[in-house]
Amino acid sequence: MKLQMSISKILSFTLLCLPFSGFCQIYLDNASFEGEPEDATVPVGWHACAPDTTPDILPGPWGVFEESSEGETYVGLITRSNGTYESIGQRLKATIKREECYQFKLDLARSITYTGYSHPLKLRIWAGATKCRKDQLLLETDFVEHTDWQSYPVQFFAQNTINYLILEAYFSDGDTAVMGNILIDNISPLKKCDRAFLD
Repeated sequence: MKLQMSISKILSFTLLCLPFSGFCQIYLDNASFEGEPEDATVPVGWHACAPDTTPDILPGPWGVFEESSEGETYVGLITRSNGTYESIGQRLKATIKREECYQFKLDLARSITYTGYSHPLKLRIWAGATKCRKDQLLLETDFVEHTDWQSYPVQFFAQNTINYLILEAYFSDGDTAVMGNILIDNISPLKKCDRAFLD
């Protein structure tokens, strides 16, 4: 029943703006990656971007049993020894215009029991004008070593029009490739902010 109620909420939030107040929030679809735990499954509301992207809805598959940060489930992305990696994206409910400032946060962790994929990774968050296009890098974390959920803030000033966000599992730009994982949950609404906040 809890899972059914969570899924019913997935698409219930869109965009909340109060004219003349300077208050605007963009809600993502399924921001906590709710769904039936299953491997090789793109969560509802999201789409695969990188080739060979087969994210896992957790906990359960691949020996991962960490509790979620919010809701019932979360998503796991991996990188492989052949250099491939996973990334997922979503179209925003409202366009972010050039020179607008936004901020949000999300929870990240790592699993040490993700069968065969235990190396820590970084997360990259990209913004783009079209589906899966990487126009602006919004965040590149350090390697996520911790196994407990920790919140990561994201603050950005749009260099160009933004319609999509991409979440990308990342190791490095060098020749080294590893079998690693990163866990993602509980993405907050994107809130409009004052540009001066970033200066």
